[in-house]
Amino acid sequence: MKTHPVSILAVGSMAFDTVQTPAGKAEAVLGGSVNYFSVAASFYAPVQIVGVVGEDFPKQHLGWLSQRRIDVTGVQVVAGKTFHWVGSYDQNLSEAKTLSTALNVFEHFNPKLGDNHRHAPYVFLANIDPILQQSVLDQVNSPKLVACDSMNFWIAGKPDELKKTLKRVDILSVNEGEAYLLSGQRNIIKAAELIRAMGPSVVIIKRGEYGAMLFTPNGMFIAPAFPVQSVVDPTGAGDSFAGAFMGFLAEAGADRKMAQEDPRQWENLLRRAVLAGCVMASFTVEDFSLHRLMRLENDELVGRQHSLINMITV
Repeated sequence: MKTHPVSILAVGSMAFDTVQTPAGKAEAVLGGSVNYFSVAASFYAPVQIVGVVGEDFPKQHLGWLSQRRIDVTGVQVVAGKTFHWVGSYDQNLSEAKTLSTALNVFEHFNPKLGDNHRHAPYVFLANIDPILQQSVLDQVNSPKLVACDSMNFWIAGKPDELKKTLKRVDILSVNEGEAYLLSGQRNIIKAAELIRAMGPSVVIIKRGEYGAMLFTPNGMFIAPAFPVQSVVDPTGAGDSFAGAFMGFLAEAGADRKMAQEDPRQWENLLRRAVLAGCVMASFTVEDFSLHRLMRLENDELVGRQHSLINMITV
């Protein structure tokens, strides 16, 4: 398998998903935060992933990833079965209902970074135990920009550890319900202010079919979702949003130094990165698993980006 120069290090889950939606059912298809994130980010910048899978994980998928500027040498293949999530969505497709979770080999995941991982200039901590997120940060060597994700399970179960992580990151990406739970507020603006006070200077609140909101020291930006004719499966939309967002910033060379020295350019790139995330998520939901992202061509991506910008430009 090929290896590539590293721009973004992503650490998180690689999984099988069984998903039931109003559009149908998909059995044991590829899922996991790192899979969605890395494929989305690879449209913009090289990615290096760290994760763990079982012996049942298809080798051809690792081969396919490695052909997309994604370095998979950090993926451990160990004895046992791959993490398997089973969930369903009702008619409004707003939130997944978890039916079962088999952590399998992921239960003992303890990310150990090699020398080629430690110098990644951009780091994304996907939705994993905040103690593991801190462990990754302990191992990296002065990255230019760090972003992370979390979920209700960690917000409610390990709030103190999560707050330790937040003190060490530049950007947090969560959905609306997670933002309310983390902040204890029911007003989205107050929630973002309180979360920013915990550490991350930039907070992104994902709102599904309503797009996303960006909160920075300079104010806020509201990005609409790109309207699609048919939503098949929302699974992974948030992770692919984050992948495109981080990939866009990495391609542009945006980092915390720019935030200090040229806040106007930094703000502009953040807004464009959020729009890139909204567009990528709109492709993800059009099919089960990563199937739509696997078929996605760059000219389609650019065309939809231009369409979204035209929709919001006066």
